[in-house]
Amino acid sequence: MTNNDSKNIRAVELGKYIAENECTVRDAAKRFEMGKSTVHKDVTERLPILEPELFGRVRKILDYNLSVRHLRGGEATKQKCLDAHKND
Repeated sequence: MTNNDSKNIRAVELGKYIAENECTVRDAAKRFEMGKSTVHKDVTERLPILEPELFGRVRKILDYNLSVRHLRGGEATKQKCLDAHKND
């Protein structure tokens, strides 16, 4: 098996994981113990060529996650502040 074969297999596995679990790139990166940049590159550059239908499902999830990113960040900041005030 060549290096490209293993990357292609990895891209499809990542795509399936994201589609099945409707998770974020960070969640998939943590699960597969790799960087989020690697996951993003695999699912946005390799996956469309290998499995366009799966990529369509993954793209919808990535787009949704992007659209709510600011909300998640705000909640995380709010929780951080609440936790800091509890310790005062």
